[in-house]
Amino acid sequence: MKKLITKCPVCGREMRVTTLVCKNCGSELRGNFELCEFCSLDHEELVFLRIFLKSRGNISEVAKKLGISHPTARVRLRDILDKLGYELEPEPEENINEILTKVEKGEMKADEAAELIKKMRR
Repeated sequence: MKKLITKCPVCGREMRVTTLVCKNCGSELRGNFELCEFCSLDHEELVFLRIFLKSRGNISEVAKKLGISHPTARVRLRDILDKLGYELEPEPEENINEILTKVEKGEMKADEAAELIKKMRR
């Protein structure tokens, strides 16, 4: 069976399912049916997601099973979450860079920055 096409090959817009057919008796249902939120993921993204779930969210284990680096696994997860439209909080490293920039500009004292960074790493 072929994978469901979610984007129009002509204009690139979202496709809509309008007919469902029973494999056994051939009965048909017509209407406008929503696609699942994971239908837009490609094969590699679904494989990653399955491994992520089987690993109970342990990104180090995912990286090991896929033979990729930990940072690459984190980027892939972030890309999948982004593709699914989930709002993401900034990575701690991004926040740390912002804090260090404030220290450099004199907008924050070094001891305040150190305390914030310690809290982030807990």
